[in-house]
Amino acid sequence: MKNLYIAEKPSVAREFAKALGVKGADSAGGKDGFIETADSIITWCVGHLVTMSYPDAYDENLKRWSMATIPFIPTEYKYEIIGTASRQFQVVKKLLTRDDVGCIYVCTDSGREGEYIYRLVDRMAAVPATKEKRRVWIDSQTEEEILRGIKEAKPLSEYDNLSDSAFLRAQEDYLMGINFSRALTLKYSQTVKNYLKLDKCVIAVGRVMTCVLGMIVKREREIRAFVPTPFYRVLADMDGFEAEWKAVERSSYFESPLLYKENGFKKRESAEQLISQLSSNPPIEFMVEKVDKKTEKKAPPMLYNLAELQNECSRLFKISPSDTLAIVQELYEKKLVTYPRTDARVLSTAVAKEIGKNIGGLRNYGPLSSFAENIMNQGGYKGIAKSKYVNDKQITDHYAIIPTGQGFGNLRSVSETAQKVYDIIARRFLSIFYPAAEYEKIGLTLTRPIDDGFVESFFANFKCLKKTGYLQIAGMPTDKKGEEDKSSPQMMEQMANLKKGQVLPAISLTIKEGETSAPKRYSSGTLILAMENAGQLIEDEELRSQIKGSGIGTSATRDSIITKLVTNNYIALNKKTQIVTPTFLGEIIYDVVYYSINNLLRAEMTASWEKGLSGVAEGTISKDEYTSKMNQYVIANTELVKRLDNQYKITYIFDQTKPFYDKAKTSKIKTKAANEPETET
Repeated sequence: MKNLYIAEKPSVAREFAKALGVKGADSAGGKDGFIETADSIITWCVGHLVTMSYPDAYDENLKRWSMATIPFIPTEYKYEIIGTASRQFQVVKKLLTRDDVGCIYVCTDSGREGEYIYRLVDRMAAVPATKEKRRVWIDSQTEEEILRGIKEAKPLSEYDNLSDSAFLRAQEDYLMGINFSRALTLKYSQTVKNYLKLDKCVIAVGRVMTCVLGMIVKREREIRAFVPTPFYRVLADMDGFEAEWKAVERSSYFESPLLYKENGFKKRESAEQLISQLSSNPPIEFMVEKVDKKTEKKAPPMLYNLAELQNECSRLFKISPSDTLAIVQELYEKKLVTYPRTDARVLSTAVAKEIGKNIGGLRNYGPLSSFAENIMNQGGYKGIAKSKYVNDKQITDHYAIIPTGQGFGNLRSVSETAQKVYDIIARRFLSIFYPAAEYEKIGLTLTRPIDDGFVESFFANFKCLKKTGYLQIAGMPTDKKGEEDKSSPQMMEQMANLKKGQVLPAISLTIKEGETSAPKRYSSGTLILAMENAGQLIEDEELRSQIKGSGIGTSATRDSIITKLVTNNYIALNKKTQIVTPTFLGEIIYDVVYYSINNLLRAEMTASWEKGLSGVAEGTISKDEYTSKMNQYVIANTELVKRLDNQYKITYIFDQTKPFYDKAKTSKIKTKAANEPETET
């Protein structure tokens, strides 16, 4: 009997063939769709071979969009072979059902989507239940990892819960897409067509896509509605440094309504009044009330997951999340990095025990060879399992993205941008084996009494890097102007020598006017982070590492959601800056959903569905329980849309947004309405 190995792509199948010792694996079997030896067969899918059938496969009458035929909720879902993949499907089917195939090793990507790809093929090919099926779960495509995955392959049945969650995810997107898009199109497309003077219009909505559109539109409207508020700070020039006034206790302005926060005034006149009070008894001198000295340690950041890497690449290289995923997928397939579609930012205990192999391999990577050599010589990596960078509880499918320490010959064959992406992955990885950076910080409190026993306080802070630690690998931090974030050693020494009670003269007191800033637009990278954190844009790296929750979409799908919104012309993505903005059409779709199925726009709602799917995968929520809630949700909201009669209100809302887009020509608005089915009006 022979073993059959089925991979997700031809390139992955060839790597399995090489690991299994097949000679000429690079070119073998290309035309036949499989590779066969005396004891093994290796074949592959080409991504998805099977897909869900459209409603007209259930009933020809469902091809015509009509309110009378929705909600459409199949009791049993139908699937069909994708036309362009039919030849390879027949090859795979024949192999899966061959009498001489004893054990089937499922080698599709180790995750929910990879599981779905194989299970659909298994179902459509009617593979006998009597055949042994085992799941190969790997984190990289190195030969040793492939062989380990084959050796430790578990029965496929142990992944049935993961399979259930995959099927439910697809069914959920199908039901919401079919029913809600049809309902909203039938109800509002005429209104939208007339308003925008379009020939046709399909209002496309989805579980994740519409929620993300909502995040972008809400942010744009916050910016649009924002009114800058001026504020006035009082600064003291202390001959070498500046100190800033704050209204703390003992101040005559403590908790005053005149304040904008604690360090500024709403009106210039108030700031001028404070300066007058401070200057009433010259000379203007301040007493040193407190010199606070401390050492602060900054630990290396957590490792990259896909969302963090996509954000970093958007910021550093101005490339989209889709481009980042394509690059890191290529690096994975060339054995340079581990599995890319991961949400984890830590290592597993098992991989931590063998991490010396990854570090040792990086001694052959020129830019970081000396750092890798130093880590190996010091041996500090041996205790990494006890650090925050190793935590099995924070890993679902795969650990963080790290370099394998292999495949450097392939690095020359990838693009310059891909080489840069590899470099930041390698630097982030090696950083965790270096000590924390240490800063010396000095906080200075200066006081000056004024009338009626009040005391006004000024503050200055100084910071100097004392030990570079991991920063010698990761690079020195900079401020917004690109300057290194530090004070000079001479200034630090001067401040450290100040004594409590010492009197310092001020050269001048000045007013610095500021203005509140509008919220920032999302970039493609920060949008990915907001999706990962259920709609919250948490830009602080350390805070993100402490927060664990259900996100919007998954690491494998978030980039495609952004791409789909761009394709539908609901949002615009600036390729140079990676800034994301809604189009007029996108805002109109938002308003249509807002006044119909409002909860589709709620990030917490979308995240709760994703959490439910995770519960199914973990076995804490049953397939039937999830199916019941999903069906009820679709039925209730579809019926709600059918009862609505608010087209006039919708048009009025469009009029409120239109002035902001008057400069754009509506004739340039494109929709995917060319393929719109016949609709009932």
